[in-house]
Amino acid sequence: MNRTFHYDITPTDAGVTIYTYLLRKGYSRQNITELKKYPESILVNGKWEYVKYILEENDVLTIRITEDASSEKIPPVTLPLSIVYEDEDILVLNKSSDMPIHPSLNNYRNTLANAVAAYYESRNCPFVFRCINRLDRDTTGLTILAKHMVSASMFSRMMVHRGIKREYLAVCLGTGFPKEGTITAPIARADGSAIERCVDFEKGEHAVTHFQKLKEWNDMTLLILWLETGRTHQIRVHMKYLGHPLVGDFLYLPDHSQGTQRTTTSIKRQALHAYRLTFTHPITETPMVLTAPIPEDMRACFDFSDVSFA
Repeated sequence: MNRTFHYDITPTDAGVTIYTYLLRKGYSRQNITELKKYPESILVNGKWEYVKYILEENDVLTIRITEDASSEKIPPVTLPLSIVYEDEDILVLNKSSDMPIHPSLNNYRNTLANAVAAYYESRNCPFVFRCINRLDRDTTGLTILAKHMVSASMFSRMMVHRGIKREYLAVCLGTGFPKEGTITAPIARADGSAIERCVDFEKGEHAVTHFQKLKEWNDMTLLILWLETGRTHQIRVHMKYLGHPLVGDFLYLPDHSQGTQRTTTSIKRQALHAYRLTFTHPITETPMVLTAPIPEDMRACFDFSDVSFA
């Protein structure tokens, strides 16, 4: 994926090196190191310059990103792909259920990465797969991909500084939730399992989930949740910790403990959907608010009428 940026140097920008200027714009040191490897990737007024060059007022700094190789070990496979938003810097997708993000053992050709690789291969465009907010295999909804190394670096910094608000809709078993609340409970890997996580106040990593109750119906509750941290299975683990696991969650609510609930709902996965993302575009600095429609299997297990998501 190739991308070119032009920066007009103002009196405020003048007097600093290209290196310092790019750091201030959000480039990482690794980005700058990569740029230095390519000829004519850093130009001032159309002329190649070292990053130690001191910028002057009215200079035009041009940055050319050249990425001509695609991700290795991700075979292109034509799979359904729901694009919510795309421009030169980012790609936002509405991921379906039963779709892992990355290839792994026994899931080598059925992932979101395979689908994206095929999408860009069809456009004869090299693409490095850089997923910013990863979702569990059976969690549906919005996920962001950075289309080049600079937007990826800026998104990584935004994640660290909580610059991306990630809101999820979840259907939980039981009722009696307060109108809103915060769960602060550290999460660790469960003993004896490579997949399952649990709340562990001794060994766990800091984890914070905020929630708001939207509706109660048929001994179930619809919540909208937003993450302050991003631990593996965070919402699923926190809901189980509260005693209200997600409907359909085979890992944290197996059949034997779910009783008749599985037979009264049609969903065959955890009822969790990444519904809304709010962030500032890393390159254009435009405020972005993106949503993904509620999937049919969640609508089949809960009455969403008269629910407001404002």
